[in-house]
Amino acid sequence: MEMRQLGGLQVSRLALGTMTWGRDTDENEAAEQLQSFVDAGGNLIDTAASYADGDSERVIGGFIGTLVKREQLLIATKAGITSQNGSRKTNASRAALLEDLDKSIARLGVDHLDIWQIHNWDNNVPLEETLSAIDYAVTSGRTSYVGVSNYSGWQLARAVTLQNPIFGKAGIISTQNEYSLLNRNAENEVLPACRNLGVGFFAWSPLGRGVLTGKYRNGVPSDSRGASPHFARFVEPYLKDRAAKIVNAVCVAADGLGYAPLEVALSWVRDAPQVTSTIIGARTGAQLRGVLAAEQIELPAQVRTALDEISN
Repeated sequence: MEMRQLGGLQVSRLALGTMTWGRDTDENEAAEQLQSFVDAGGNLIDTAASYADGDSERVIGGFIGTLVKREQLLIATKAGITSQNGSRKTNASRAALLEDLDKSIARLGVDHLDIWQIHNWDNNVPLEETLSAIDYAVTSGRTSYVGVSNYSGWQLARAVTLQNPIFGKAGIISTQNEYSLLNRNAENEVLPACRNLGVGFFAWSPLGRGVLTGKYRNGVPSDSRGASPHFARFVEPYLKDRAAKIVNAVCVAADGLGYAPLEVALSWVRDAPQVTSTIIGARTGAQLRGVLAAEQIELPAQVRTALDEISN
């Protein structure tokens, strides 16, 4: 798998997402996915303290030293989101973040993280307080690098400016935002900010929350995320007429090229300007192997241009 430079790290251009591990994806399926990913040359694994209430990290931790060696993985996790009474709550205070940090390290069973990210912007906490946590995380050796997630362009620029290493701060090396043919909002401010600030970009949900696979063209399959109690509301916004037009274009392109729709959609994101790594997730090992097949293809320029125009 092709590697891309991120700060002092070489990261695989596809990252393994683990949001469903420990809940919808059991340990056997997760083990199969991780083995397939590492065998394909991938090294970046994405998780969060909030995924499955910490069980995603626990599952990963169980594989380190048994299924894979620690040095084979770059572990990127996130902090600052909790679930209370079935709803998500952001808390990016220093105390909450550092508590999440130590719990993540314990669940993963490692002595340090490779990338620790602030999961969400918190309007109720001064940014300087939030950033003080990432300084401590680096100076204490708990993480090698730090990043943010789901920040807007101005929020990212503000955070990166305050964290200028010239002033002895822990520099922010990455941001993680949703990006796909169904959601190109990152192009408005976030991706230009990454280009001008020298920050890496991780794209989450590159398959438009699964819709760009084409599986929802004739309704919501009973075994899909769209039918899941956890993800139905997450998928629903992309089941509208505009999305259907884009999905149809992806499927037509896929038919013409002899690829699967997910390969076309994923390749479009993976090779977009400023994208460092694209986070892929699957329910089963077989699904993941299908996604990893996209690593072997590259979209012709004319197809990319056509998809650009249709999805704009």
